[in-house]
Amino acid sequence: MIKLVYCVHRKSGMSEEEFFTYWLKNHGPLVKSVAKIMKAQRYVQSHRMESPLNDVARGGRGASAPYDGITEIWWNSHEELLAAMATPEGTEAHGTLIADEATFCDLSRSCIFLTEEHTIFET
Repeated sequence: MIKLVYCVHRKSGMSEEEFFTYWLKNHGPLVKSVAKIMKAQRYVQSHRMESPLNDVARGGRGASAPYDGITEIWWNSHEELLAAMATPEGTEAHGTLIADEATFCDLSRSCIFLTEEHTIFET
């Protein structure tokens, strides 16, 4: 399997509550509606939570300010994703998702990339 990881920042002027609500209740169902077209197997949103441990984790590493959240989407293979994206329906679905993301995400400050998972341990 391969996974797309999308680290997102909310759009300037949008409150955290507005951002998280829109992402979960509007964008999530939109992604689900095109999942078959895109051949996506799984979709997960990870919303940043407030915790004093965030500062502890960043401080020890000199890390920058956090993203507002992370999207993860899985496909069976790179080839399957490429094939889905090559169809007119896949191209249209991809464009629809980008247009919706632009309504609540700061795309220029967000980061997106494909990964291949390597499990080190499971309990």
